[in-house]
Amino acid sequence: MSMKHWAVAAMFATLPLAATGQDTTAGQEEYMVACAICHGESGKGDGPFASVLNLSVPGLTGLAAANDGVFPYLETFMVIDGRTGVRGHGGPMPIWGDRFTASASDLGPISAEIITRGRIAVLTDYIESIQD
Repeated sequence: MSMKHWAVAAMFATLPLAATGQDTTAGQEEYMVACAICHGESGKGDGPFASVLNLSVPGLTGLAAANDGVFPYLETFMVIDGRTGVRGHGGPMPIWGDRFTASASDLGPISAEIITRGRIAVLTDYIESIQD
């Protein structure tokens, strides 16, 4: 089995844990690398980079409360991905879907997309787990 196939198999092996909410460790690690710099380690919008931006960084712990107590999973996933919808002149947040895909591009387009969606899914699961 090639390294590419092992990588895809490993990604699929972790998805059931994330999908059931039993373990958000992978999502927390992804969050600390990709999000905490702006949104803060606790998700309150108070990361070390937030003070140098020209706009306020939203907190992420009140997304469910702002949506009648239901975490907006798909909307959160799509915002993190950033590859869908029209973004006039770009947005303040990086397009993580593109960045994650680029980091896995050596695995081929299909495997890269699977890995990208898996990374965004575990990240979204983690954000759901930190709701107030």
